[in-house]
Amino acid sequence: MSDQSTIIPFQNAHNHRASPQSIFFDRGEFQAILNIYGKMVASGYWKDYAISASKDVATFAVFQKASERPIFRITKTPALHHKQGAFAIHSSQGQILKRGQELPQVLKYFEKKLIKLVQ
Repeated sequence: MSDQSTIIPFQNAHNHRASPQSIFFDRGEFQAILNIYGKMVASGYWKDYAISASKDVATFAVFQKASERPIFRITKTPALHHKQGAFAIHSSQGQILKRGQELPQVLKYFEKKLIKLVQ
């Protein structure tokens, strides 16, 4: 009788993860989005938001009322980074209003709504 132990390798154990990695906004991107969100809430344009993350895209949706469809969606799609730009703003109908490589440049779309005529 031999006292040798048998090792059975678990092949491809690293390929069977519970769920794929989700895409999300990093800290700086999220802070930039929340800064513009706070300004728009203070101006009375926006009321509520929702965040969603999946394996392909991260979304920050903005609402005027919580019971309605989002009026804007700010998305991050890293797969489009080298093509059209990873960041985009979508309207409530799904049209792309602004797209770009840098989030601060894309968020400038909302600056024109904050400018008010002072008499």
